[in-house]
Amino acid sequence: MNGELSELLRRHGGLLTWAAAVQVVPEWTLRRACGAGILLRVLPGVYVDARLAPPPNAPPGLPPNAPPLAPPTVPPSASSLVPSLARLPPELRHRAALAYGYGRAALGGPTALHAWGVRGQPDGEPVHLDVPAGSGLRSRPYLVLHHRRGFRPAPPHALNRRGVPVVRLERALVDAWPLLPAVDRPAPLIRAVNDGLTTPARVRSALAGTPRLTRRAELRVLLDRLAAGCRSPLEVWGHDHVFTGPAMPRLRRQFRVRIEGRAMYLDVYAERERVDFELDGATTHGDPGQREIDLRRDALLATRGILVVRFAHRRLVREPDRVRAEILAILASRRSGR
Repeated sequence: MNGELSELLRRHGGLLTWAAAVQVVPEWTLRRACGAGILLRVLPGVYVDARLAPPPNAPPGLPPNAPPLAPPTVPPSASSLVPSLARLPPELRHRAALAYGYGRAALGGPTALHAWGVRGQPDGEPVHLDVPAGSGLRSRPYLVLHHRRGFRPAPPHALNRRGVPVVRLERALVDAWPLLPAVDRPAPLIRAVNDGLTTPARVRSALAGTPRLTRRAELRVLLDRLAAGCRSPLEVWGHDHVFTGPAMPRLRRQFRVRIEGRAMYLDVYAERERVDFELDGATTHGDPGQREIDLRRDALLATRGILVVRFAHRRLVREPDRVRAEILAILASRRSGR
């Protein structure tokens, strides 16, 4: 490899734009490197060190420097349909997409959620960028551009996160909502709120600026549940199907208590009756370590007269009416002092 080209690739983490490279090396050097398979064109004007990209017939997630694969079992014409951008590791893929944006783009939608750390983006999903309306940029294979009026890849529209421009988390959560599979939609928002990265009120403010969002009503319902104190999909389920309705008293969600210097949050708390209803997720069942932690926590609450009642995920979801009846009976018993 040409020494100057090799140094350019090293300094820029294996990524080059044609416009920047020709300021240092002749065009023929770049063309020869492309022809020899040293450089891989992943987007118009954007090239990477070919050693950083697995071959077209590689399975998703294969490391760039993995041993050579066996000959493909599909015709070359089929394997060549894999976009070059899709073959790159996530961070390099994002940098390549931003290089194509030439300083006018920021990671958006599902890709921004990946950058914020609230949802890992699978290899099969395209990279999403927000760009200004009228930028002249257009979507490419495995790259989706969202043209926004008045957008700039800088505050207040975007922030620099780990060296790359990313739209604000609230904007990303709203924009990604209709793009994600239905089963994946609630988790990033719930995680972002639980991790203290945002609040339901801030996301609701971002939603107000997108009045025509697909599935807007579903997002508003989830925001209402989070504002009410729900902090997991199971708690949202319990709120909608078990812990509200006729005869059910007002209950506190994620109620904070402090005992012997330890702060604890009660899933669903009946303050008058001093009953804590804990909703055990599907992953909790059968974990001896977690069971021991729960028993110690329950004993500590008992020293303050708080009764802990636990409902497993399976039972809560499959027998909501029966669980509801048990809750009402427990609360009635506590009120009567029996």
